[in-house]
Amino acid sequence: MIRKATAEDLPRIGEIYEAIFDQEDRGPVYTNWLRGTYPSVENARQVLEAGTLYVGEAGDVLWGAVNLNGVQLPEYGKIPWTIPAQREEVGVIHTLCIHPGQSGKGYAKQMVAFCEETARKQGKTVIRLDTWEGNAPANHLYPSLGYRFAGGTEFFFQGYIHEILNCYEKKL
Repeated sequence: MIRKATAEDLPRIGEIYEAIFDQEDRGPVYTNWLRGTYPSVENARQVLEAGTLYVGEAGDVLWGAVNLNGVQLPEYGKIPWTIPAQREEVGVIHTLCIHPGQSGKGYAKQMVAFCEETARKQGKTVIRLDTWEGNAPANHLYPSLGYRFAGGTEFFFQGYIHEILNCYEKKL
């Protein structure tokens, strides 16, 4: 089940982030995130307060989290998007993450499908997203779900991570 997150979910969301960092300490690295900086429970709290944080759970296991909103980072202006849309028609997937212990169960696909359906209900006509160029699983997943690679560019993410992010789009 995927649902809106609550304040009670924040510690478990933090556990997902830490599990990802722990796995990446052993390799391979897919996120280019910075432990203690991004993502963090405080980042999740801000998204929760904005009302755009969702979690996936099965029984008592919280397996994933995602921020679904309409916020396009400034660097999105450098991307040659091909699906025309007004700003208010764009849904954006941010920080979609699955607990490493729950990977391989199709949860990422479920989360993306949930985001698409939620965005449709919100009147969005297109989904956009970005992922680090080194995130092989994500760069494979999104095209397999019908997302078009729109381009990559350097982002100065959160004001402290210089990285190349690949951007994808899909008409809803």
